[in-house]
Amino acid sequence: MHSGEYSDDELAALMTDAESDLVERKRSLSASAAGKISRSICAFANDLPGHGRPGVVLVGVEDDGNCAGLTIDDRLLKRLADLRDDGRLLPLPSIDVQRRDVGGCEVAVVIVQPSPSAPVRFDGRVWVRVGPTVRQASPADEQRLAERRRGSELSFDLENAYGASLDELDQRYIAGEYLPRAIAAEVLEANERSLEEQMRSLRLLNGNVPTNGALLAFGRDPQRWIPGGFVQFVRFDGDDVTDPIRNSRELTGRLDDVLSSASRLLELNVETRLDVTSTPREQRFPDYPVEALRQLVYNAVMHRNYAATNAPVRVYWFSHRVEIESPGGLFGRVTVETIESGATDYRNPLIAEIMRNLGYAQRFGIGLAVARRALRENGNPELGFVHDHARVLVTVESAR
Repeated sequence: MHSGEYSDDELAALMTDAESDLVERKRSLSASAAGKISRSICAFANDLPGHGRPGVVLVGVEDDGNCAGLTIDDRLLKRLADLRDDGRLLPLPSIDVQRRDVGGCEVAVVIVQPSPSAPVRFDGRVWVRVGPTVRQASPADEQRLAERRRGSELSFDLENAYGASLDELDQRYIAGEYLPRAIAAEVLEANERSLEEQMRSLRLLNGNVPTNGALLAFGRDPQRWIPGGFVQFVRFDGDDVTDPIRNSRELTGRLDDVLSSASRLLELNVETRLDVTSTPREQRFPDYPVEALRQLVYNAVMHRNYAATNAPVRVYWFSHRVEIESPGGLFGRVTVETIESGATDYRNPLIAEIMRNLGYAQRFGIGLAVARRALRENGNPELGFVHDHARVLVTVESAR
């Protein structure tokens, strides 16, 4: 980092500011202080408050901001620089170590840039700065750091699938099935661009490299590239995962194959009770409205985290409930408080677009509302939600 990021006057102010979350003061580089300095480097690199400014560790300064009178020599500066490279801070943060004279006090200054690859870990733990203190990150803190990182980059589904070639895509399927659904007929008819150019315009290719979303939707072997890109269906003969399994399926293949297979499987497993006493005609009462289950599974596939896990979407069908588990927590502006009001955000914008074009999402943001209405009209209890940084679990109870 360029030394001009913090002037001498700014450093002098930081030396005495007891409340700032941009500075850590240490009187020396003792054995016990070294680990604390590394934790502070980790915390500044993670920049949980989102300042976008470098944090500073001042060595040779007392806790109250007074000069400790420490000798700042090359050996000390090297020991500080070596903290970055001892293998305990990963991914490697960007730091600059300087000898500075601040108000007549010679100090060693470690300037730590916010990392574009947060969360950074020290000894396998994520450390963050909250006010003037350093503490271990909570799961919510880690999720916030990871989502901020992805928010500043391309989403996973829009990133290049490195190592994949154009031959990995089923181009005949794209040309014959997808393009007519994604592009207006008159535009497609008048279009003189090559198939590759059309795929680039639809964000299926970056250069000649398929995106992750393209491989999931149109790959010849999608699960080779995205191992968790399938749906696991298990039907239990009881209400516990230890009960006997009646049926188990792994729904693999292209995205369209996975979703259409899931739709058929849900329909086959719904049981309908016939009421012959109803007037004026008999009525049928399903234990679950299949449209509600479809919407919930489609949502799970669309909004799940594909980047950090190989876990599939899981559909566990018990005697009196169905559980649908999506890897990854709530994303973006969808929070515990806003999910009930219909807030929506897209961890996988390309996958959402492809599902919309394939007919699995008629309108964005209404799947949950459609499911709830269908359940209400069928007499099912309200949906149950469990969510944390690792998953979203939706529970649908039987109408019986």
